Amino acid sequence: MQTASPIEASKRHIILDALRGFALLGICMANFPEFSLYSFLPAEAATAMPTSIWDYITKYFLSIFIDGKFYTIFSLLFGIGFSIIISNVTKRGGNAYVIFYRRMFVLLIIGFLHLMYIWSGDILMLYALMGMILPLFIKVSDKVLLWTAGILLFLPVILDFALEAMGVSLSAPIVDWQWRECAKVGITEDNFAYWLRDAHSYREVFDFLIQGAIVRIQEFVDGHRWFKVLGLFMIGLYIGRHRLYADLENRKDMLRKVATWGLTIGLPLSCVYAWDSMSGHPFGNGSHSLIYFLSVYLTAFGYIGAIGLLYLKNKDAVCWKILAYPGRMALTNYIGQSLLGMLIYYGTGFGFGANTGLIYVELTVLCVFTFQICFSALWLRYFRFGPLEWIWRCLTYLRLFPIYHTK
Repeated sequence: MQTASPIEASKRHIILDALRGFALLGICMANFPEFSLYSFLPAEAATAMPTSIWDYITKYFLSIFIDGKFYTIFSLLFGIGFSIIISNVTKRGGNAYVIFYRRMFVLLIIGFLHLMYIWSGDILMLYALMGMILPLFIKVSDKVLLWTAGILLFLPVILDFALEAMGVSLSAPIVDWQWRECAKVGITEDNFAYWLRDAHSYREVFDFLIQGAIVRIQEFVDGHRWFKVLGLFMIGLYIGRHRLYADLENRKDMLRKVATWGLTIGLPLSCVYAWDSMSGHPFGNGSHSLIYFLSVYLTAFGYIGAIGLLYLKNKDAVCWKILAYPGRMALTNYIGQSLLGMLIYYGTGFGFGANTGLIYVELTVLCVFTFQICFSALWLRYFRFGPLEWIWRCLTYLRLFPIYHTK
């Protein structure tokens, strides 16, 4: 019997790592407006910036091409990864479910530490919790799996229309809780956008993170994020179950259809989504949720199909290796983006927050991601795993893996 262990680098599929790297770039573009505190600025402060016109255009660009799409791809890849882990461990004779749940528990701890001590926008805790549900669907039929995924993805639309009709806000008590926590440390509506920029100690940052963790709960409640994530995990599980990523050459027609239909329908609807977002949801939250459902998922799948076709056109192109470097260290780079955001924008770092236009924030993202590509390429030249990936694996399998490349 072979000892259960993580998949070797030589057996990895570069298209999955490249997609992971691509998703990390989009996630960085989506998250850095919050790190920079631009998202918290009062409208008059944002309008007064010299880059306000370009910032407005950039915001539209993000709403059309970025919002929701890359977290969708990232979630799908997590679902695929779960299926690969369970399949890999089972083939090696290990107890797949014990190892899987241990892996999810370690991820839950990492996510908790990230949420409470680094950044309030963490997604890893939710991934771990929803991941723990996924093994319940391992043996269900493809039909049941996909129907359940579809229902979960559409359920937020139904809930938003129902809540809107009843005039109910599920998150209202959570918002009250958040502002009570803010009052304890002196955070107000007037200084909210500037608190982290003006922070002189980590204690002040931590005070903000406490209320930020409550805001994150409110975001999950308002966005029904658990249904969305679990639904996407299930689709990823289906893709992993049939190894659709392993023989793309014979699935070229499928990729072409996904890319064509996804982008020709998804992108125009994403323009509607962007207008609705920028206009403050004039037709209500239910309609906004429906537009999100129709635009975000179609566009995200369209991106995946288009990237798959480009990959088949030239598998040896250097861009796949470039994207795969950060993709192989996705956990390290995801947390690393948070640390770099703190360093650049908070008062405990360089303190550029709340003073930077959105266009410059996104240009900074390109610099951050370029740094992560270079760092990942250099790291992987000498080490088998990213630093956090190595810790995650060691704690998952309860043994110490050699981290250096062996000659």
